Amino acid sequence: MAKYLLKVNYSSQGTQGLLKEGGSGRRTKVTKVVEGLGGKVEAWYYALGETDLFVILDLPDAQTAAAFSLVVHGAGAAQISTVPLLTVEEIDAACKKSVPYRAPGA
Repeated sequence: MAKYLLKVNYSSQGTQGLLKEGGSGRRTKVTKVVEGLGGKVEAWYYALGETDLFVILDLPDAQTAAAFSLVVHGAGAAQISTVPLLTVEEIDAACKKSVPYRAPGA
């Protein structure tokens, strides 16, 4: 499973739905959708400021994350920025990969 951070901003339509259902209502509904995709909601935090909601999901793969994001965007109630999260071990493996890159002018 891969982890994804979702940064969510509600539209006015989404905010109206949130006011009607409450935060726990939205979390319950989204959790059912994510579980139906073979995933899991790991964390769900509302925030004040630039982003309305932060969610961490475990999803089977990038295609599943993209499908979820596309459906939510298409519904028009929220905008999502999906950020793939990497484990320490994945970064360690990346650090060991040889990349034949040179900076411009070097």
